[in-house]
Amino acid sequence: QVQLVESGGGVARAGGSLRLSCSATGRTINSDSRDWFRQAPGKEREFVAAIGWGGGSIVYGASLKGRATISRDNGKNTTYLQMNRLAPEDTAIYSCAAREGIPRRSGAAYTYWGQGTQVTVSS
Repeated sequence: QVQLVESGGGVARAGGSLRLSCSATGRTINSDSRDWFRQAPGKEREFVAAIGWGGGSIVYGASLKGRATISRDNGKNTTYLQMNRLAPEDTAIYSCAAREGIPRRSGAAYTYWGQGTQVTVSS
């Protein structure tokens, strides 16, 4: 079994930054890709960013493109999402997901999910 645990969420002011982390424990996923998704109240889940096993194949969703950087440290089995110039519309629960193989934009392609971490941006 694989467990993903997100951390780093909280309250930030508009224009501020947050760095989210996603740590994986348990069974090792071979050549896994990691994604970040978010879901705001009353809205559908939205793709944020994805990264492949070797740190390549990076893709960003439209909502945070240019304001976010995804990275990973395989030695620590952890993925990061650095978010800058935050805006109130970035308020959501941010979840990480993992799968074997190349990154996908669709959450349906992902097998393993964390519980999510709340990000709240005040104006």
